[in-house]
Amino acid sequence: PDLPCGVMAESAAAIHDPFRMRAAGRDLLSLALIDARNRTLAWLAAFEAQPVAGPLTDADPPLWLVGQAAWFQEYWVGRHLQRQRGPGGPRRAARLASLEPLADDWFDPTRRSRAERWAEALPAPDDLRAYLAATLDNTLELLDGAEPDDDGLYVYRAALWHEDRLAEALAAVAQAAGVSGAGTPVVLWPDMPARVQREPLWFPSQPVTLGTPTAGGFVPDNESGLLAQRLPEFEIDAQAVNWAQFAEFVADGGYDDARWWSPEGWAWVQAQGQGTGRRAPRYVEQMTGGVLALRRGRLQRLPGAQAVLHVCAHEAEAWCRWAGRRLPTEAEWQAACEGGAGRGWVWGDAFEWVAGSARNFPGHADGAAPLDRLPHSPARLLRGASFVTVARQRHPRARRFAEAGRDELFAGFRSCAI
Repeated sequence: PDLPCGVMAESAAAIHDPFRMRAAGRDLLSLALIDARNRTLAWLAAFEAQPVAGPLTDADPPLWLVGQAAWFQEYWVGRHLQRQRGPGGPRRAARLASLEPLADDWFDPTRRSRAERWAEALPAPDDLRAYLAATLDNTLELLDGAEPDDDGLYVYRAALWHEDRLAEALAAVAQAAGVSGAGTPVVLWPDMPARVQREPLWFPSQPVTLGTPTAGGFVPDNESGLLAQRLPEFEIDAQAVNWAQFAEFVADGGYDDARWWSPEGWAWVQAQGQGTGRRAPRYVEQMTGGVLALRRGRLQRLPGAQAVLHVCAHEAEAWCRWAGRRLPTEAEWQAACEGGAGRGWVWGDAFEWVAGSARNFPGHADGAAPLDRLPHSPARLLRGASFVTVARQRHPRARRFAEAGRDELFAGFRSCAI
């Protein structure tokens, strides 16, 4: 039967709510999975209209990422015989055969390196559409009969989380490849806001607990566990550092002065541009007289009040040293996010680098499906969300792991007083 308009409107709003979706039941999960798949299909159409010409060193092929959405969902839901066991279930349990006989060869991330993914022949867009449709139909049918508890719904929530994350990866590929996204829904390429500059915020000494309790709802792997700390008082920017502020660093020769960089950061600067060095953030063509940068496949003049974007952790730290400030700790960032909402705190324009190395919290436990686990190589931590993050992913406790030199991410930073 048709749902009343009020119920439909509430459901449409709920599938974008990061708090409600972590505890979503079968009905909301069904709507959200359809929403995520529609977004994936829109990205597929964008790349079909403007194919990526050649391999990118720091991104996977867009058709591989699109296929990943269907493969991951099928692998952990449709083919998974012990899907009802939840996050504690076996990771390598027996699986049914795929709807697509070559799916594992194409899309299993453990079978091919990134370079091999670019070199191999992937399915045509129409074949991918058929695979996307078939896997979603199967998932929704199984979801309708799933146990309505956290264990029974774990694999469905994990598949939704994974597909939403793929939407960000596809946006990063589009940015790197100069795909305009013309004619695609605005939800894929929302406008990034410019912010009125606000004074930094002061916070008193206080306790803070990092991590997310695993009792009830879906918890991404990198949030699992808890770490209690007591913070001393601190001052933190109310919003991310903007282009006008960063341009002063560039104009002052920041990329030419080793004083502001860590040894690793200075080596990164000199290695960029095929050995010619870096003089501005990635995609920026000009910073004198305004910021001119490549966005959506064309040069655009960026507002000075817009958050800096596509900077790595080395660049964030160098700006902070030059400005006589520092990156916030993760605990400071979280305390400000939770306590500063009514005082002008703004987040969600860019992922934000924070101080220190990536780490798991005490009591951490990985779930069955691989979702943002601590990498084997040294990594840094980002908090928050970006303007291209799917709304239901914008949870105040969300974390990301990334190598310090990655600048293809939609990442920026804010600073604290020393």
